[in-house]
Amino acid sequence: MNGIKRAALAAGVCLAAFGMVAAPATLAKERTAAIKVERAMKDAPYWNPALPVESRVEDLLARMTLEEKIAQIITVWDSKGKVQGPGDVFDPAKAATVYPDGIGQIARPSDRSGPSSPRQVGRRSIEESVAYVIAAQKWAMEKTRLGIPILFHEESLHGLAAKDATAFPQAIGLASSWDPDLIREINALIADETSARGVHLVLSPVVDVARDPRWGRIEETFGEDPYLVGEMGVASVEGLMGVGTTRKLAPGKVMATLKHMTGHGQPESGNNVAPAQISERTLREMFFPPFEQVVKRTRIDAVMASYNEIDGVPSHANKWLLQDVLRGEWGYEGAVVSDYYAIEDMARLHHIAPDNAAAGEIALKAGVDVDLPEGAGFRDLAAGVRAGRVPMQAIDDAVRRLLTMKFNAGLFENPWPDLAKAKTSNGPTGVALARLAAERSLVLLKNNGALPLALQESATAKKPTIAVIGPNADVARLGGYYGEPRASVTPLQGIKQAVAGKANVVHALGVEIIDGDSDWWDDKVVLADPEKNRQRIAEAVEVAKNADTIVLFIGDTEKTSREGWAANHLGDRTSLDLVGEQNELFKSMKALGKPVVVVLINGRPPSYPTIAAEADAILETWYAGEQQGTAIADALIGKVNPGGKMPVSTARNVGQLPNFYNYKPSARRGYLFDEVTPLFPFGWGLSYTTFSLAAPQLSASSIKPGEGVTVTVRVTNTGARAGDEVVQVYLRDEVSSVTRPVKELVGFKRVTLQPGETRDVAIAIEPRAFAMWNAEMQRVTEPGTFAIMTGANSAELQTVKLEVRP
Repeated sequence: MNGIKRAALAAGVCLAAFGMVAAPATLAKERTAAIKVERAMKDAPYWNPALPVESRVEDLLARMTLEEKIAQIITVWDSKGKVQGPGDVFDPAKAATVYPDGIGQIARPSDRSGPSSPRQVGRRSIEESVAYVIAAQKWAMEKTRLGIPILFHEESLHGLAAKDATAFPQAIGLASSWDPDLIREINALIADETSARGVHLVLSPVVDVARDPRWGRIEETFGEDPYLVGEMGVASVEGLMGVGTTRKLAPGKVMATLKHMTGHGQPESGNNVAPAQISERTLREMFFPPFEQVVKRTRIDAVMASYNEIDGVPSHANKWLLQDVLRGEWGYEGAVVSDYYAIEDMARLHHIAPDNAAAGEIALKAGVDVDLPEGAGFRDLAAGVRAGRVPMQAIDDAVRRLLTMKFNAGLFENPWPDLAKAKTSNGPTGVALARLAAERSLVLLKNNGALPLALQESATAKKPTIAVIGPNADVARLGGYYGEPRASVTPLQGIKQAVAGKANVVHALGVEIIDGDSDWWDDKVVLADPEKNRQRIAEAVEVAKNADTIVLFIGDTEKTSREGWAANHLGDRTSLDLVGEQNELFKSMKALGKPVVVVLINGRPPSYPTIAAEADAILETWYAGEQQGTAIADALIGKVNPGGKMPVSTARNVGQLPNFYNYKPSARRGYLFDEVTPLFPFGWGLSYTTFSLAAPQLSASSIKPGEGVTVTVRVTNTGARAGDEVVQVYLRDEVSSVTRPVKELVGFKRVTLQPGETRDVAIAIEPRAFAMWNAEMQRVTEPGTFAIMTGANSAELQTVKLEVRP
């Protein structure tokens, strides 16, 4: 039974199972049409799953017209309405008219339309999304000449961005866990929920190294350190695609997209899409490593180029970046996909092309294979080929990579969703994992004894009163690229449940941060009226004045720090402090003379100097996902002991920027009238217990180039509670032929210890940690002395020396 017949039968069975087959006569006509296509292609090797993928790709490629090839490397998103009928269902007749040569990809089948707010136009239910995928695949596989299935993609930065999907903490919160195993588990669940809906490609993870907190997209990253980002990126891809380098997807897995290559995380002036004024050395030392690690250690099949330019060349036009480095030096074999509208941006924003058609030709020749999300840059490539401007080989190479993805995903054998499985999305397993992820992402920045909160100790004791105040207390903020979980828990809800019967809870808003809702998709952002906020502050003072402790929830909303993707949709900021009247609210609460516990809910590292100095305790929670309220409440009462660590340095103010920890020796010499140190250093995080870390021990006192070493640290929980510590290992090349950072993270491990427990924590340092880029831009390991430093954060370290012999 060949592929098309199998596909037709599978579709019929699938539709029948879903109760979506209208009548036997209709199905008979559809199968007759499929059999006609089958007879025309019955001997086509590309339908034979026993053949190698390479053979199937070459056979199919040889049968395709130029127009069919170009159809495979463009996408449908803006024009969804042109292929949809009443109720936003997929319309095969319209699709055949608008896309007679087939469709390569469809973006975000969970969304009813193209670039519109899902809150405004609504997301499809699971049933509707599955039906949409089935209808589109049936058309593609039965009604187009070659029967090439469609590749659907979705966003999944911190959970599938769809209705009734599990919502995990935002990426910067996940990075705060310092737990690659957890990241792997989370992404495996995301893959399972996504693949069940018939989607085989996701646009994550983000492995941009983020070195400017003004940049609104910092929340989407794993932080400022290339090693940490690389380990989290590898774990993400392994969760989505499976461990190993075999490119064939297993059931329940999806293809990942590595983004954004590169320099995106340190834009000029902190503005999204702005030029990245970064030297080749800094690229190779700081920005390339996470991408290289993922490419070399996983089966990644898609890499997304970044919006920005480097040295005057936008990434989508950068042959050195996409071909010499990515494909040449790292041996990458998969597809390079464009960021959304980035090819068109080379004409309308960067002005290196007169129009979209010319921009498409530049991108294709530079190494971009697929145009997302609508294909405006690639639609006219056929004219370029016929005019001799575009080599046919470039088209074939791009199509070959896209088809390889489809064969590796198993689309020609089984592209169908599994409705029964899809309907279990965001079930008990997902909810439990979202809660665990939120717990492990929490970072205790400061505590003078105000936490854990005191509760009623006996039936005869007085119940304490806890005032829960602030604009982020009674809302579950999810962050950008959000999904819609079946249910979410606000901090206020979580606290009320956690302290029920043991404390009284009073609540006031305190201030509003912005006018209107906080829909991340909305363009306009207006801060709330100051005078109305001052009235709210007065009301909050009345509510809190008789409380024993005040818990203040402040920070950002999804609109006050976010991706700024257009001049009318901004998200970057010039200040790192709180917006609006939140500082006034804090000062009013502090003036009551009660302990004030500040809970930060945000996507950017906090730089709130007044609060850092005066708050009695500070808990950084980021956007902690659907179960944030439960996790935060459990941490406040001590049921959960925070053990996360900061994946970024916290600048005191914008004047310190850039303020990453792995700076060069000549930097950070000091300022008049201000501190040079960060507010909180990279790797910082406290606990309700205490730990003692002994001096590091090395498995060898000297090694040769190309060898690694194991560092062992004895860790003891010296407190009265079980808790987590993250042992961090840093390295410094003491004398080198070119300047090197004062320290670089080269290993870490999170461990849980019971009170009084001691454990020897062994961390292997790989040979690559000792390598550097010399003056000739060659990667070498120079003999000499290296300082190996260990500790619980990047600022408080113990050192041992290691000799690298000639």
